[in-house]
Amino acid sequence: MFTGIIETLGEISQLEKDGGNLHITIASQVAKELQIDQSMAHNGVCLTVVSLGEDKYTVTAIDETLQKTNLGDLKIGDSVNLERAMILGSRLDGHIVQGHVDQTGTCTSIEEKDGSWLFSFEYDVSLNNPTIEKGSITIDGVSLTVVDSGTNTFSVAIIPYTYEHTRFHAYEVGSKVNLEFDVIGKYVAKLLHPLSKP
Repeated sequence: MFTGIIETLGEISQLEKDGGNLHITIASQVAKELQIDQSMAHNGVCLTVVSLGEDKYTVTAIDETLQKTNLGDLKIGDSVNLERAMILGSRLDGHIVQGHVDQTGTCTSIEEKDGSWLFSFEYDVSLNNPTIEKGSITIDGVSLTVVDSGTNTFSVAIIPYTYEHTRFHAYEVGSKVNLEFDVIGKYVAKLLHPLSKP
């Protein structure tokens, strides 16, 4: 379980294909604090640490994860948003994030707003993942509040701290992002439409 509050950025240092799997090695300042079998969120995707180095660690993404997220598009030198699993009893500063990406979305516009930024995204609405204004959304692991919500679109406002300390400063129109929709909203949607796919 995660909160959507990004701890730090990591840098992809090695990618190794192994059948349908991808072994991803990340250089990060938190590597020395990790343990094998620990869960980490990478652009919002929960993966297990499988090996450790002094300032690097490795996780493995299976084919299904690569198909449903943007991790298959990673290149050496790319940055990733990192968050360790939450500690029970700590403050929940973001919202409840499972680290299970529902689908990807695409950035459609970036507007500078006198000290902040408005990012807009679109996504495939046929998967029945709802957004609502002032509801929660997770973009590449970042817990955010929806500003505007359309049928298959939404926007979020980004403050300077988030812009500088997450991947938001690297996004362009057309960037593919991982989306995890609010878990409460997903349960409500499933109760209202029990025969539809999640």
